[in-house]
This record gives sequence, C-alpha cells and structure tokens, in this order.
Amino acid sequence: MENASLRLPDAAWLLVIAILAVTIVPIGMRPHSGLGPEPERVAAFLVLGLLFGLAYDRDWMLALSLVVVAGLGIEALQMLSPSRHPTLEDAVIKALAGSVGISAGCIIAKKGWLGR
Repeated sequence: MENASLRLPDAAWLLVIAILAVTIVPIGMRPHSGLGPEPERVAAFLVLGLLFGLAYDRDWMLALSLVVVAGLGIEALQMLSPSRHPTLEDAVIKALAGSVGISAGCIIAKKGWLGR
C-alpha cells in the first residue's frame, strides 16, 4: 500500500483544483448533480477533508489549515465572477465539512483501516 499512500496527496490537490474550477466558473457553466448546492458543497468538502486527512494524518493541523484556507479562498474567488454570490455562511459550511472529513481521514489512517 505504500504506493497508494503516495498518491493520496496528489488526489487531494487534484480535488482542490476541480472544486476551484467548478466554483469560480459562471453559474451557468457549473455542473449540477441534482442534489442542490448545499449537499454538493458539503459532499465536496467532506471528500476533500477525507483525502487531506488520509494524506496528512501525521500533521492534521496542516491538513486542517489547508482545507479551511481552501474553503475561504475559493469562496472569496467567487467575487471575481458576477454571476456568483459568495457568502460567509458558505465558507463556514465548507470549513466545517472539510474539518469533519479530516477527522474521519485521520481516524481511518490511525486505525490502519487502509492497510498503511
């Protein structure tokens, strides 16, 4: 599983790029899952937090900082698109969902449930 653990940081950073891309494009170009924006936002940052928690389980404060800054930064970047409407509430939801994901990732990693 050593190779798999080396890929977790890559997956985490690729997801940051994907979330950034779908978040800052004009609203008409944003993909929709049919769930609505709130569940999509929560799911995206839960998974992002999970990946960062797994990838950086030995430095969970770094993982937490990265995910919270990503959530706040991505929300702030929406100000550049006139069709987007960034809110502090959305930024907090992203940070909280990411934090829950990090907690889960760190627990999974520390318990060895992935075989690492």
